[in-house]
Amino acid sequence: MAVWNPWHGCKKISPGCMNCYVYRRDAEFGKDSSIVTRTASFDLPVKRDRKREYKLQPVRECVYTCMTSDFFLEEADAWRAKAWEMIRERSDLQFVIITKRIHRFDVGLPEDWRDGYNNVTICCTCENQNRADYRLPIFMELPIKHRMIIHEPMLEPINIRSYLSMGKIEQVTCGGESGNEARICDFAWILNTMQQCMEYDIPFWFKQTGSRFKKGNKVYTIERKNQMRQAEKAGVNYRGNVLSI
Repeated sequence: MAVWNPWHGCKKISPGCMNCYVYRRDAEFGKDSSIVTRTASFDLPVKRDRKREYKLQPVRECVYTCMTSDFFLEEADAWRAKAWEMIRERSDLQFVIITKRIHRFDVGLPEDWRDGYNNVTICCTCENQNRADYRLPIFMELPIKHRMIIHEPMLEPINIRSYLSMGKIEQVTCGGESGNEARICDFAWILNTMQQCMEYDIPFWFKQTGSRFKKGNKVYTIERKNQMRQAEKAGVNYRGNVLSI
């Protein structure tokens, strides 16, 4: 996996942002996460070494983009066109863009985007039913070739059947919230989403339990280093047709 953060800093816009890990991490260094700045890694995809070869070579997994901000953030409007240029140039890389601002998707969209670039996957995050009902209708109408839904941090059970039935979603990911102030993630919510994905034969990934994970009537406190492993041990990831154990 590769990570490309062309800019850093963000503005909180919905309930899922309340305990943002970027704010939490920046606070440890006395940094204000609401201040958005272009990073030294802005041109990472097109940087070359002395042999004139790209420093960022194609990787087995994807290039996760803007993980310490939001690609469609208003404060980044002036930089996004250049970012799209680099994404277009590096058609050999698969870029994954996760956003809570799908309503701003078409701001500064490249003229040659048409129905989407083959090397770009857009992930729309919906932490609760309210955000799902607002963001997903927009998401499903946009010209995007590869799209995923992410419930992270998942704050309640979420019904997305009407969107899964459209046949446009390639994967759904669920995960709990980390940090000392983390809100509860209920395993029942995870299983509910998994069932919805199975109904429409769409891959499902339970990414992480979060710090406070409820199973049955008990709430478990799980250390950050164990959250992904515990989610995997739950054995509920679905890859299509056969449940992954």
